[in-house]
Amino acid sequence: MNLLVRRIGTDTRYLLLGLPLAVVAFCLTVTGFSLGVGTVVIWAGVPILGASLMLARGFADLERRMLPEVLGHAVARPHYRPAPQGVGTFRRLVNPLTNGQSWMDLLYGIVNLPVAVVTFCLTVTWWAGAITGLTYPVYGWLLEGIPDNSGLAELLGFGDSALIGVVMTTAVGALFAVTLPAVIRGAALVQAGLSRAMLTGAAEPHEHIGVRTRPPSFPAPHGAH
Repeated sequence: MNLLVRRIGTDTRYLLLGLPLAVVAFCLTVTGFSLGVGTVVIWAGVPILGASLMLARGFADLERRMLPEVLGHAVARPHYRPAPQGVGTFRRLVNPLTNGQSWMDLLYGIVNLPVAVVTFCLTVTWWAGAITGLTYPVYGWLLEGIPDNSGLAELLGFGDSALIGVVMTTAVGALFAVTLPAVIRGAALVQAGLSRAMLTGAAEPHEHIGVRTRPPSFPAPHGAH
């Protein structure tokens, strides 16, 4: 039971944090990318594009740090090719443009937003349905007693009895509560699956090569197997 509660808590936190992070990442990286593309003809846009890709990399690293807690195992960080030694400032600023994973990080910041919206809405809906329904016997009698108030039972054609209304709403809340672990877990795995595919996929084929060629990885949470 404790393991299930921790699992639900971990997945819920991951999903609730996912949307605000996705919104901020989308706004900042897309704005920077658009500004860079719009000014690239005067060369000022080139370092702006580089800075946008570095920003996208920062958000990608943040997501990679959250993945082990959801997936239960460590994830690899792709290798980003550093700028050659001795090059000038301009070359260092534009170096992210030469890394394929940097562009994948930017693309992830764009496509992740609609997925985060859906998983966030599912999380809020299921938690709200479970909490509202299970606590309805406490305050539902007052609501059912309000004149001209159409409760769930009356809307479904079961009459306007306060008892029937309380029982039905509580039953619906119990259904949300029973299915909550599966829905939250499924939403978290969908969100984490997209992140893993786009942010760690290029590094995972190298995980079983020698230690010196293995890319850096983010460790799994303590106690995970």
